[in-house]
Amino acid sequence: MMTENQTKNVEKANEQCVYKKYLDIAVIKQKLIKHLLVTLTLLGVLLGGVIGLSLRSSELSDTAITLISYPGELYMRVLKLVILPLIISSIITGCSSVNAKLNGKIALRTFTYFFLTSTFNSLLGVILAVTIHPGDPGIENQVIKGISEKTYSSMLDSVLDLGRNLIADNIFQATFQQAYTDYVVHPPSNIKRVVKYRAGINNLGIVVFCVAFGTILGTMGSKGHVIKEFFSTVFEIIMKMVKGILWITPVGLCSIIAGKILSVADLQLVMSQLGYLISTVIIGVLIYQIIVIQLIYWLIVRKNPFKYYVGLMQGTVTAFAAASTSAALPINMDLMDKELNIDPRITRFVMPIGCNTNLDGTAMFLAISTIFIAQMSGFPLPVGTLLSIWFTTTIMSFAVTSVPSSALIILFMVLSSIGIPNHNVSLLFAVDWLVDRFRTTNNMLGDCYAAAIVEKLSQQELYACEEDKGTEDAQECNQTVV
Repeated sequence: MMTENQTKNVEKANEQCVYKKYLDIAVIKQKLIKHLLVTLTLLGVLLGGVIGLSLRSSELSDTAITLISYPGELYMRVLKLVILPLIISSIITGCSSVNAKLNGKIALRTFTYFFLTSTFNSLLGVILAVTIHPGDPGIENQVIKGISEKTYSSMLDSVLDLGRNLIADNIFQATFQQAYTDYVVHPPSNIKRVVKYRAGINNLGIVVFCVAFGTILGTMGSKGHVIKEFFSTVFEIIMKMVKGILWITPVGLCSIIAGKILSVADLQLVMSQLGYLISTVIIGVLIYQIIVIQLIYWLIVRKNPFKYYVGLMQGTVTAFAAASTSAALPINMDLMDKELNIDPRITRFVMPIGCNTNLDGTAMFLAISTIFIAQMSGFPLPVGTLLSIWFTTTIMSFAVTSVPSSALIILFMVLSSIGIPNHNVSLLFAVDWLVDRFRTTNNMLGDCYAAAIVEKLSQQELYACEEDKGTEDAQECNQTVV
């Protein structure tokens, strides 16, 4: 006969076993759901490619292609809907959760990393383009070119527009318009420079305003508590919306890929004549993603970089299919907060800023494309010219906006500043839909790895904030982070 205490111990042990069993089941279920979503997303992209290639021979009407693309269009609209509130709430929450001194250190490390990686990507693009030599003068006559309008924009205009968008004069206007320089021609030959606005979110201006707003909010103490809680709650709501959006990702990406393949006029001609250019970009992307960025991560963070790389697969596939770093931003922030355990104070600062300023893949593409056009035009490329291309494409990569094919517009300016004929840039519009997807994955992964590296470099300051909870600075630093 067991005593009363023994009976209670047995019952308690049984309860613990049952609890552990249910806990294990919950963990297994959670892992299955996680991998199921990634698998479905990959299958969606592959299925979209199969559908697009299979239906090309059917010569579908524009209406049919529109209907096939329609689910993808709705998916992109849903993602774009949450981007603006996500950027605003995440930056303000992140900046207000640490003191101004730490904000400054994080910002310095972040922008230093962004500049160095963009510089390296541009250099890698120059080396690959010179080595592989994708440009062939015969391509100019073999590929059907689009109509190229005369462009008056200069590199100076692009830099000035960058400053105008960084310092927005109306924060509400910045939510739906961007500033740009246009030229008005008055007959017979009078050309006037005019600053205009075009539709599109001015992410740079919003980021600068939110960083300043959040940093000052973090110094307000108890007076700013209500505002902090408001933006923290907004961020939590947006992330809950993102979790629901994730489950329609496979269908949306399938539709996008199928529609894009069906809409390309002559896929076989484009792939055959511009195949070397496409291959050069893909090789550069693979070298950076599989070797360079993994080595940087391992040297600084001292963890298995490929585990981190695989953990970002959901966001990488989304960025590739949607050809948009912004579209993958909500998904990546959810992955980094919940799955990869990157400090939220870092992700909410680094990710939105990197999404708009850190364009590693674009820097590489600009360098490769510049040399491609020069080679095709028979333009000489001595060492001095190559150094100019390296420097110019690095700087101009920070001026690329979220406007579709904006990298090609910047390419016009790069070519003009170096003196390379730019009339053949229209050739690249035929392959930009594909190349854009590869360079976007570089842009996206650059932001995610930057967050992990900046977190490691800022570990002492973040730890100090956790330790000194009794001080006024630490109270500012340790506000609740959702």
